[in-house]
Formats: sequence, structure tokens, C-alpha cells
Amino acid sequence: MVSVIRLAEIRDTPLSVDEVRAAVMDPAAGGIGLFAGVVRDHDDGRHVTALSYSAHPSAAAELRRVAESIAAKFDVRAIAAVHRVGDLAIGDLAVVVAVSADHRAEALDACRALIDELKHTVPIWKQQRFAGGDSEWVNSA
Repeated sequence: MVSVIRLAEIRDTPLSVDEVRAAVMDPAAGGIGLFAGVVRDHDDGRHVTALSYSAHPSAAAELRRVAESIAAKFDVRAIAAVHRVGDLAIGDLAVVVAVSADHRAEALDACRALIDELKHTVPIWKQQRFAGGDSEWVNSA
């Protein structure tokens, strides 16, 4: 049997929405829920100039565990999730997740659960750099 987890990786190279979408394509799927997290230029009223993501060595395994957990809770055809580490510029993709299912509601619900659980449990930290030179670490994906 083919696993529904088609892609679960931490990468230090640019991410592709098309790659993640293609990973969850299934002829039986009637819907794909897809989320792309992008580096924005502000946070809490402060001007962000760049981000740097770091991951614990267990992050890839934890990402796969999260994907498996979502697969067990929802009736899905396929799941894909990729998170980037390293230095990112404003507008860069930081995370892309997708879920395909027979129907849109299940695909969208599972996709939302996937990104929410990823953000809460996968050990990835971001350092935000602000205009003026200061920075702060944030324990979230």
C-alpha cells in the first residue's frame, strides 16, 4: 500500500507550491487544501527585514509524525509538507502544506489541522530581524 504521506521534509533551499500540490495529486481526490506561509514585512507593528529559521535535528521526524497524525484523524488521499530553514527574505515561502481528499471540506479541514499542529509541535524556531538592527527569536514555525 502506498503511504498517504507523500512529502515531509525540512529544506534549506527555496520551496515550490507546484511541487507540494503535485505531490498530493490523486485521481480520486475532488479537493486539495493548500497553505503557503510567506515571510511578511511586519510583526506586531514592527518592520521586519528578514527571517532566519533553525530546526532541531528531530524536526523532520516530528514533521512526519504530525503528517501521520493528520492522516489518522481525517479521511485524506495524500499529505505533503515542507518547511524551509536558513535565511529567508521578505516574500520567500517558509512553509508549504497540502492535503487532498475526496471532498473539499475534508481537504480544507485537514490542511488547517496540519499547519496548526506543525506550528505547535515541530521544533523550528525563527529569528526575526527588524529595521534598526535588532532581532528576536520566536519558537514557532
